[in-house]
Amino acid sequence: MFILALDQGTTSSRALVFDREGRVVSMARKEFRQHYPKPGWVEHDPHEIWSSQAGTAAEAIAAAGLTGRDIAGIGITNQRETTLVWEAATGRPVYPAIVWQDRRTADLCERLKAEGHEPGIRAKTGLLLDPYFSATKIRWILDQVPGARAEAEAGRLRFGTVDSWLIWNLTRGREHLTDPSNASRTLLFDIHTGCWDEDLCALFGIPMSMLPRVVDSSGIAAESATTLFATKIPIAGIAGDQQAALFGQRCVRPGMVKNTYGTGCFLMMHTGEQPVESTHRLLTTVAWGIGGKLEYALEGSIFIGGAVVQWLRDELGLIRESAEVHALAASVPDTGGVYVVPAFAGLGAPHWDSSARGMVVGLTRGSGAGHLARAALESIAYQTRDVVEAMCLDSGLPIRELRVDGGATANDLLMQFQADVLGVEAVRPRTAETTALGAAYLAGLATGYWSGPAEVDAQWGVDRRFGPAMSEVRRGELLDGWNRALRAARAWAAQP
Repeated sequence: MFILALDQGTTSSRALVFDREGRVVSMARKEFRQHYPKPGWVEHDPHEIWSSQAGTAAEAIAAAGLTGRDIAGIGITNQRETTLVWEAATGRPVYPAIVWQDRRTADLCERLKAEGHEPGIRAKTGLLLDPYFSATKIRWILDQVPGARAEAEAGRLRFGTVDSWLIWNLTRGREHLTDPSNASRTLLFDIHTGCWDEDLCALFGIPMSMLPRVVDSSGIAAESATTLFATKIPIAGIAGDQQAALFGQRCVRPGMVKNTYGTGCFLMMHTGEQPVESTHRLLTTVAWGIGGKLEYALEGSIFIGGAVVQWLRDELGLIRESAEVHALAASVPDTGGVYVVPAFAGLGAPHWDSSARGMVVGLTRGSGAGHLARAALESIAYQTRDVVEAMCLDSGLPIRELRVDGGATANDLLMQFQADVLGVEAVRPRTAETTALGAAYLAGLATGYWSGPAEVDAQWGVDRRFGPAMSEVRRGELLDGWNRALRAARAWAAQP
């Protein structure tokens, strides 16, 4: 028997089959279209999300020489906050999916802030009042799609994040579900009570009849329809992508931290069974719900991680392929005093400064392409350190190591510098597919495929540990320079 993990991301849908040792037996991937109808708007076709995910599931099972009868359970992980609204009777979407990156509701968020609502929202949800999250997206659909509000108030529309949409289609409309990790990203879920909040729904003008039932992240929640796999398969694991990666990295004890290095970077620190209120502008979120108990995390998002390497490639033309950045950066012993602050879209956590702009400082006549490439890579590590430091201050927990995953972790130079500026080990796991693996573990533990947490803990293995090799004095000098560069980037937009 095997576990099927569905990994529905922002640009592609993937399906992976895992065996009892946590190894990938087969994988299928399909990209889908991104739609940008107006500046700041990002949409997906809900039908394409489903068809691409269903197609990869069938392909991965077939590639492994299996049938649905060989699958012990399905785990789902997904792009978070992306918002879908559909008709309960037909499953027909009333509008395209509004993606987490979409900024169309910024004015509504600013108005609600001006009315003084953000502190109360933050106290219940752990989130900032931002277009990133789902509630204002739902409100926009109900207000802008003709007839949508009347239909919603009559109980005929359903809202879901991508996990709910996949489960609705997997069960042919029988089940309308989500888990606490996804619910906690909507601005409608009280992370202290573990329930949808009536006052928040009223504030955003969203009928509670639209909301999915919240079930455990690990537990048999539903069964797939026989029309898809020719047999019923338990749907037993559900988690948003970053929470799934936290679980897949086995960061299951307070103080354990993972960083996923992608286009941006997403850091999470497990904080235990009590939510930690952030005073350093991090998000307090649900990590997962298991056995009726919620566990929590602090989260910090960095807008520009690996995207800074794409900038070197596409806009500056310093490299032809992203993989070439390692050799170019390694061609010099250090940055020669150059710093890159990649605030191309402002700064994310812990600064949350949308007015900050990208900055290159410390240039001399001797500065070359290698220095710029090295400084760009190092900016990823500096930003990560800023978030980790905020997490430690908020939680009062020391960090003993940073578990790392994502494409950029293949860059040994970056991983070594990350360990150096943090002063703790950066640990790269043997299994790169930590997000899908987390979804698989959630499902496999629920179905008894794995005997318990100890068995999956034993599967987590290290590819390489990068230990800090930099002196405290040198680290302090470099961080002083980074902080000066940060101040310059934040001050630029304030100049007349």
